[in-house]
Amino acid sequence: MALEEIGRAEAIYSVTREYISIAMFLTLAMLLFSGYPVAFILGGLSMLFGIIGYYLDMFSLIEFFNFVPRIWGMAAENLVLVAVPAFVYMGVMLERSGIANDLLYCVQVLLRRVPGALALAVTVMGTILAAMTGIIGASVTMMTALALPTMMRQGYSHALATGVIAASGTLGILIPPSIMLIIMADLMAISVGNVFMAAVVPGLTLATFYLIYVATLAAVKPSLAPPLPANLLNIPKGEMFPLVLRSFLPPVFLITLIKGSILFGFATPSEAGAVGAFGATLLAAVNGRLSKNTLVSVCHTAARTVSMIFFIVISATCFAYVYRSLGGDDVVETLIIEKAGLGPWGMLILVMVIVFFLGFFLDFLEITLIVLPVFTPLIIQMDFGDHLAKADIKFWFIILLAVNLQTSFLTPPFGFALFYMKGIAPKEIRIQSIYKGIIPFVILQALGVVTVMAFPEVALWLMHAAYD
Repeated sequence: MALEEIGRAEAIYSVTREYISIAMFLTLAMLLFSGYPVAFILGGLSMLFGIIGYYLDMFSLIEFFNFVPRIWGMAAENLVLVAVPAFVYMGVMLERSGIANDLLYCVQVLLRRVPGALALAVTVMGTILAAMTGIIGASVTMMTALALPTMMRQGYSHALATGVIAASGTLGILIPPSIMLIIMADLMAISVGNVFMAAVVPGLTLATFYLIYVATLAAVKPSLAPPLPANLLNIPKGEMFPLVLRSFLPPVFLITLIKGSILFGFATPSEAGAVGAFGATLLAAVNGRLSKNTLVSVCHTAARTVSMIFFIVISATCFAYVYRSLGGDDVVETLIIEKAGLGPWGMLILVMVIVFFLGFFLDFLEITLIVLPVFTPLIIQMDFGDHLAKADIKFWFIILLAVNLQTSFLTPPFGFALFYMKGIAPKEIRIQSIYKGIIPFVILQALGVVTVMAFPEVALWLMHAAYD
């Protein structure tokens, strides 16, 4: 009889724990649509369900005190995340000092004979800025302010102009040194250098998709992307070398220095970030654009951005800890794998679909900090057979997520790149034009996900070539 009572109590405990985990996840899903800041939602739910778990004997009092060492180890004492403020500062400095403006003009002139030269220049510029900053807001805002008025004056289609700027500006989420990749690698406790190396080819592949689409559209429908004005087409060759030397080579050298030092193990991401921040400041000073007001503005903007990032990181750390302590990962495994009968490919496709639709409502950082702790332990234990080695699954999965998460900046209603653009775009640009313009690029990003999923070597080849 006593054994029956014990068994009944254990069954009730197990069912209650399962329902608490489901309730925690569903409450999060509902509150995310409220528009309330995600950091407060994650932190508040951590405390609420921690208290509920305590009164149900599922979450001990000592586990509340574990919040502090968890937060300290995750953010305050984490040497990898030291790189985040440095890269944020570097990106803002490049924007405010006008170095990016010079770079855009130079690329435009270099491509002046190609159909759709300005749109192609914006795409190349987005790729270069992505490799320099890793900050989406800075890239999209900067290119909207610099390129959109020019594209409108030259008669570009509003949809094409806004689509090119938004899509190329979001490459910073994927091309190293991406802040998102640093956070993802840290969450999965794997080498940032390996993740950076795995992201290079997929990032350049997406940029190539954009270039092919823009060039083809400009050739087929020249009215959507008119040629450059005569004053740019007829620049003497003697002026080209000084222009390239002054506006193109310094930022490209900075990119090479930062990326190469990380990828080939000469410097940690934190050290490379410090070099990048100093290099951006030095470039601004050499160009005579490092005024006191500029420096104060850069520091202020960088501090606000970093504060927002780390507030979400800390809150998500607490949420993931409580969720897993209440058995949330076991519930996900039971419901999705055992009861739904999903195999490795079914599970992977389900996660990709969930991430894609979350991108309609959430920012990449919020999705990353919610999805990775829940699904990563399940994905990395699965067997994809001869498709790829088990040791490579974690790198492949991160890159798949990164490519997929690019859409979170572009998909309505809450695509942040669209908000950044609309906030500073001329009044003639309607939100309908922006939505219309990004549709082809979202399709290209979906093609990028399928490409990496079907051909893992797109992500893994360079990493293995460099480190094996």
